Amino acid sequence: MRVRAERFARLANRDVASILVDTIQLSIPPVSGDISNLEPVSVLSDEQVLVLTKLQMESEQDARLSELLDLQQSGILTEGDRSELQTLIQVYQEGLLRKATALSEAVKRGLIEH
Repeated sequence: MRVRAERFARLANRDVASILVDTIQLSIPPVSGDISNLEPVSVLSDEQVLVLTKLQMESEQDARLSELLDLQQSGILTEGDRSELQTLIQVYQEGLLRKATALSEAVKRGLIEH
């Protein structure tokens, strides 16, 4: 990995550190502000962890996400729709990550079987 970064930095006439910073920033999805205030799953009560294992996207958001994905597939997504789609995908991904973390914690605590 180091060699690839060094080669790319030479090619782009940039230092390796700036290449790595840009790469990390682009590879980690943004997290919305309200998510960053959440407590880590590891400090939640057993009951809270189990609730999170059943976490789902709100039905209105889920329906709209499906609708926008259909529009995208059809090639008729407007710029406003594209922005809304990106936001809903982010909401979905953050929820999925939270749920997966809760499932892992629940298994670790013996609350559910794996």
